[in-house]
Amino acid sequence: MASIEHSLLDLTDKETREKLCLWDRRTDAMAPLTETQTDSVLELRTAAEELPVPSELPIEDLCSLSSRSLQSFSATVPASTEDVLLRGFQMLDMENDRIETAQQFFAWFAKLQASMDQDESAKYRKTRDDLYCYQEQCDAILKDVSAALDQLGSLQKQYLFVSNKTGTLHEACEQLLKEQSELVDLAESIQQKLSYFNELENINTKLNSPTLSVNSEGFIPMLSKLDDCIEYVSSHPNFKDYPIYMAKFKQCLSKAMHFMKIHIVNTMQNLTSQLTKRDPMGLANADNAFTLYYVKFRAAAPKVRTLIEQIEKRAERIPEYQNLLDEIHQCYLDQRDQLLSPSITSTITDLTNQNTKDHCALVRSGCAFMVHVCQDEHQLFYEFFSKPTSKLDELLEKLCLSLYDVLRPLIIHIIHLETLSELCSILKNEMLEDHVQNNAAQLGAFDAVVKQMLEDVQERLVYRTHIYIQTDITGYNPAPGDLAYPEKLEMMERIAQSLKEEQMKHMSQEASFSDVQLEEGGSRRSSSAGSVEASRPQTSISPADLHGMWYPTVRRTLVCLSKLYRCMDRTVFQGLSQEALSACIQSLLKASEIILKNKTQIDGQLFLIKHLLIMREQIAPFHTDFAIKEISLDLKKTRDAAFKILNPRAVPKLFRFNSHNAILEFLLEGTPEIKEHYIDSKKDVDRHLKFSCEQFIQQQTQIFVGSLEEFLTKVAALKTTAIQGGPTYNLAQQPWAQPAKINDVVMATYRVMKSKLPSTLQSMSLYLANRDTEFILFKPVRNNIQQVFQRLHTLLQEEYRGEDLQIIACPSMEQINLLLSANK
Repeated sequence: MASIEHSLLDLTDKETREKLCLWDRRTDAMAPLTETQTDSVLELRTAAEELPVPSELPIEDLCSLSSRSLQSFSATVPASTEDVLLRGFQMLDMENDRIETAQQFFAWFAKLQASMDQDESAKYRKTRDDLYCYQEQCDAILKDVSAALDQLGSLQKQYLFVSNKTGTLHEACEQLLKEQSELVDLAESIQQKLSYFNELENINTKLNSPTLSVNSEGFIPMLSKLDDCIEYVSSHPNFKDYPIYMAKFKQCLSKAMHFMKIHIVNTMQNLTSQLTKRDPMGLANADNAFTLYYVKFRAAAPKVRTLIEQIEKRAERIPEYQNLLDEIHQCYLDQRDQLLSPSITSTITDLTNQNTKDHCALVRSGCAFMVHVCQDEHQLFYEFFSKPTSKLDELLEKLCLSLYDVLRPLIIHIIHLETLSELCSILKNEMLEDHVQNNAAQLGAFDAVVKQMLEDVQERLVYRTHIYIQTDITGYNPAPGDLAYPEKLEMMERIAQSLKEEQMKHMSQEASFSDVQLEEGGSRRSSSAGSVEASRPQTSISPADLHGMWYPTVRRTLVCLSKLYRCMDRTVFQGLSQEALSACIQSLLKASEIILKNKTQIDGQLFLIKHLLIMREQIAPFHTDFAIKEISLDLKKTRDAAFKILNPRAVPKLFRFNSHNAILEFLLEGTPEIKEHYIDSKKDVDRHLKFSCEQFIQQQTQIFVGSLEEFLTKVAALKTTAIQGGPTYNLAQQPWAQPAKINDVVMATYRVMKSKLPSTLQSMSLYLANRDTEFILFKPVRNNIQQVFQRLHTLLQEEYRGEDLQIIACPSMEQINLLLSANK
């Protein structure tokens, strides 16, 4: 029974849970249970399962059961059931009754069961009735909920219907508002577009008014409105009556610009006429010229400046205003030209008359005057206008050309290089670099004229330089005094020595007088002596280094180059310097030959060496390349090809139709060649200097030891002959190699050295006047002398012995070195 009970309980619990799930999980549940409600139902179910046994159960019948029966029954039921039965007997007051048979037991049991069922069912029926009541209430609630849901559904449908209607109405209203706003915008747009066309009548009325003034407050706003109307109409050519309105607006614009032009032009012309009446010939002096030509114009500038600014502002966008601005510019510049041209011409004429003989002063003052004119005109122009124009530079260039027209005839007749070079310096340094570069905007026209004038001066300078080189350098005929070497140097040396002796004598007298005056203190005497010693010249310039003692062509060449260096372009200067230096070198060579013929060989050589050294030293500061490129045409191939044609043997080849055709060879092979070669005048100076020094060294060596070199040359030839199979070599047997003969040669050489060496060194000191240069030039001569004597000593030691060496009596190397050193 227990198992059956548990099964029934489990089944009931399962069904309950399934029903609860169904109740709670219906898709269309109208009142789903919450989790708390579900737990409450389960707890009620559990409580119903644990109901106690009814207290009214009669247990009297159970009491009559015998112990044996109870024991036999208890063996078949669990202990808990036994307790229940005992309590049942007690409840039925059957504790003393006995059950003998099974029939009695079953009757008792049926009685007991009926009693228990009756007691239990009453409570359960009550519970069931309560549940039925609850179920009915739930059904009523469900019914009410269903009715409410039906009402809500109906309300939702009605709401959706009303909402749709409202949305449609709202959209319709919005569409109407949108159309209304579009119509309003369209009306405003039409009104705005019509406003430009409606302004035509107002503008016409104002322009035709007899009281209209361009200086009135309403004129400029009217111009702005007219510009806006024209711009709008021109940007909509698709409008109806576009050509008509455009023409009318243009007509209004022309009328307004005509009024402005008349006002501005009349103002400027009235100024010019007033100034012309005061100075009809344009001859105002410098004191009142500023007042006449600038102050009056500057005072009138504010009257028209506002209108001109409006014109300039619109000129970039509207072509008509640009044309008007050009006309105003032209009118202003014409008035300035009318005023300034006579005055500038008169001023330049006065400057020319004042500086007739001084071209440099004339150019400087004339250019300075034009600089002031250009600057003043630029400043005055910007009193009227705010934007530049090229016509102003054209006017200023025209005014500057009046100065150029006066100066150019004078420039092309200048013959002095000094004047031309100074003019180049004025134009290039003072005008272009100092003035134009610092104020390029205002002096643009003056810059062009000055550059043109500078080119003319440079061209004239180049031309005169070529003539100067040809006449004063290449064609120079030296006077006797120019070639009086070494007399002029000796005379200058004596003069310098006498001056030096007088100076030393004068200084010694001052020193003695100072000692007498400063006897009080030894320190003072020592300071005085120190000051005298400090004031004493430490070095003196040699006469040969004086500028006035240079050969005239050298002096002229270097002066000419110094004047051309900063006046010419680099390439032009290179060409002129090459020509001048080449001519100077040729003149020095010519003068050296004359001195060599008239005086001594060493005078001619040292003269040439000294002046070549001067030239190399003086052209070093010119930081330029003295090399120029020359292009020549080589006609050698053309000549050879022509000879082939003219050759009688080549006549049959003239008409051959093959590669040996003479005419074809002439055309192909006879083309002249263009050759380029560089001429470097600086290297030319070095080359001549090197050649002159080598010639001097060779000739001095020949003078001092020439006879010994001849003797050694004969010995060397004799040895060479013996080596090549000639006679047996025996120097002592040669008549010219006898000890006495050698002694004559050695003694003659020694006497020449002893007699001529001091004069040679003195001449070198007189001409070169520089210990380092003298040492460098004489060192190879001394080395050659030493080498010749060294060779002679070696030969004598090899070929001669004892008595022969004594007869020869060749000076030792120590004696030779002592002789050379004593004359340093």
